[in-house]
Amino acid sequence: MLGESIEKESIEINKIIPADQNHIEELRDKLNSAQRLGNEFKSKASITFNTREGLRTVTTTVWSVTEKYIQLKSGMHIPLYSLVDIDL
Repeated sequence: MLGESIEKESIEINKIIPADQNHIEELRDKLNSAQRLGNEFKSKASITFNTREGLRTVTTTVWSVTEKYIQLKSGMHIPLYSLVDIDL
């Protein structure tokens, strides 16, 4: 499920809203894999998340995954509650 493709610099944290369904647990393995790929191989993942304007997809390097956020390169964060899908 892909949303409109955007650059990570275009992410507006104040426009991110919760996904229609909580996908955190089903995406946990993909989150960990995306972090490993980003740190070890500098590989990118496509992350689809929910915003007020609809689904958005950003293709970028995942640097870390915390209890509540994904941290992307350049210090940008996406809340886990907004995640819809991750494509590695």
